[in-house]
Amino acid sequence: MSTVVNPKLSEVEHVKIASRYLRGTLVDSLANRLTGALNPDDTHLIKFHGSYQQTDRDLDSERKRQKLEPLFSFMIRVRVPGGVASSAQWQRMDALADAYGNGTLKLTTRQTFQLHGVLKRNLPAAIQGFNEVQMDSIAGCGDVNRNVMCNTNPHESAVHGEVVKIAQEISAHLTPRTTAYREIWLDGDLVETTEAVDDEPIYGHTYLPRKFKIALALPPYNDSDIFSNDIGLIAIEENGQLLGFNVAVGGGLGMTFGLPETYPRLADLIGFVPADKAVEACEKIVTIQRDWGNRENRKLSRLKYTIDRVGLPAFVAELHQRLGYELAPTRPYQFHSSSDAFGWTTNAATGQSQLVLFVEGGRVLDRPGYRLKSALREISAFHTGEFRLTGNQNLILANIGPQHVARIQTILEEAGAAPQAEQLTALRRGALACVALNTCSQAFAEAERYLPHLLDKLDAVIRAHGLADAGILIRMTGCPNGCARPYLGEIGLVGRAPGRYNLYLGADHAGERLNKLYREMLDEDGILRELSPILAAYAAGRQPGEGFGDFTIRTGIVKATVRGLDFHD
Repeated sequence: MSTVVNPKLSEVEHVKIASRYLRGTLVDSLANRLTGALNPDDTHLIKFHGSYQQTDRDLDSERKRQKLEPLFSFMIRVRVPGGVASSAQWQRMDALADAYGNGTLKLTTRQTFQLHGVLKRNLPAAIQGFNEVQMDSIAGCGDVNRNVMCNTNPHESAVHGEVVKIAQEISAHLTPRTTAYREIWLDGDLVETTEAVDDEPIYGHTYLPRKFKIALALPPYNDSDIFSNDIGLIAIEENGQLLGFNVAVGGGLGMTFGLPETYPRLADLIGFVPADKAVEACEKIVTIQRDWGNRENRKLSRLKYTIDRVGLPAFVAELHQRLGYELAPTRPYQFHSSSDAFGWTTNAATGQSQLVLFVEGGRVLDRPGYRLKSALREISAFHTGEFRLTGNQNLILANIGPQHVARIQTILEEAGAAPQAEQLTALRRGALACVALNTCSQAFAEAERYLPHLLDKLDAVIRAHGLADAGILIRMTGCPNGCARPYLGEIGLVGRAPGRYNLYLGADHAGERLNKLYREMLDEDGILRELSPILAAYAAGRQPGEGFGDFTIRTGIVKATVRGLDFHD
C-alpha cells in the first residue's frame, strides 16, 4: 500500500520535518530570559523530550488584568518502563519536586512520574537531576512510543520478572535514536561526548503521526488496561514458563466532543507471538502506523483510526509480510480485574513482602495529618527493594526485607498515611483522575482536585446501600482525551464545562468493554441524582458476582458498546 495517506500535512508534521531530529530552536528558547515560554514551534518539539508547556489557569485572568504574560511553567514526565524505580531514583524525584517543582510528585496512569510547576530556567537542572540516576524523559510525550506499561506486583507469578524485562526491552528498542536530547539537556557533562545522530531507523525524520502506547499484562490481572493501548500484550504462561504473548492492536481512548468520527476503541486480538519475538512484532506494528497513519488530521491519526480505515485483515496481512511469518492463533486467557490489590502480602518462597499503598489521585504530597511524601522519603533511605508505580496511580513498596516490615508500617502510621483498607470504600480505592485544571490546557472542568469531594458524597450513598466493598470503578477527566481512561470506568465522568460532566456507564471490571453515554452536562447534584437510584437498584438486584457495569447492561440502563464504532450509538 502507499506510504502516503495525503500530501497535505498538519502543522505539527511541518514542525517535525524542520526540526533537525527534534532540535528545533529549543536552545534559543531556553536562553531567552524575556519570557517564561518557548518559541511556538518548540512547544511541539519539547513534548518529544518529555515536557509540556503549561500555564496556571487559576491566575490567567488576574495576570492579564495586570498586563503580565501568563505564568508559564512546565510539566516533565519521566519514563519508568514497567513502573519499576529504585529507592535512589525515588529519592531523587522527591528532591527534584522540592527543588524545582511544586513540591509534589504525580504518579500517572501510565506508571510514570510527573513533575509539575518547573520554570523554564530550571528545566535543564531538573532533567539532568534524574538522568544522574539513570532515568530520562525522552519519549515521555510526543509522536513516539511512550512509557511501556506492565503489571507491577512481583509476587503475581514466577514469570513476572521476565514480563517486566520484555517491557523494558521494548521501551529501549523503541526509544528515539537522535542525540538531540543529550545535546540540549545534558550538555556533555553526564554522558560521553558523541557525534550527533541524525538517523531514526524505526521512526524516520517525521516520527509517528501521533502518540503510541504499549502495555503488557499477566492474567488474571489487567491493571495496565492493555486494550486501551495501541499494542496490548497478554502474557501466556504454562507450568511456570513464559510462552509468549497474545497480541492486541488498535486501542486508544481519546475523542473530541462534537466530532462523532472520533471515538474510543479497544484493541483487537490478532494472534500469538513467542516471547523472543515480542520486540520485533512491536517494531513492525509501529512501522506500519508510521507508514499508513493519517498525517493530515491529528484528530484521526492514532492507530485505531488507521485500522478502521484500512480494515483489520489488511493490517494483519501487512504485519505478517513485514515479519516474514504469520502470528499463531491466540491462546486462552482470562482477566478478572483491572484494580490494584491493596495492603500487605508476603511471598512464601522468598520471604519478602509487598505493600500496595493507595495514593489519592496519584498525588504524593504532605498536608496536615497526612505526610505521605515525608514518610516515603524516610523509607527510601533504607528500603532495599523497589518503588513500583501502578497503572492506577498507586504505589507498591516491593521486595521488602522481613527486617523492614514493622518499621515501614510504623513510619506510615505515624505519618497518617497508612489507612486500613476498610476505612476507604472500594469505590474510592479504585478511582482515577487526570490532572485537569489548573494546569492542563485541554481541560474544560476539574478532575483531580474535585473527585475526592464528589467521592465524599458518593461514599455516603455507597455505604447506605451496603456497597462499601463493591469494586465499582469510577474515573474522571477534565476533557474527552481520556488520560484517566474514563471510557473504561463502570462510572465515567468526562468534563464538558466548569462544574459539568457527561456521565458514562456500562464498562466491565476487567477492562474488556467500553462504557456508553448515559447523561450529559450534569452538575454535582445531577450526578448524585442520576447515580443514587441506580446504585440502590444494584444493591438490591445484583446477581452473585455481578459487577456494576454488567448490571447496567443487563437491566437495560445503557446498551453495551460492542466496538468503538458503536460508541456514539
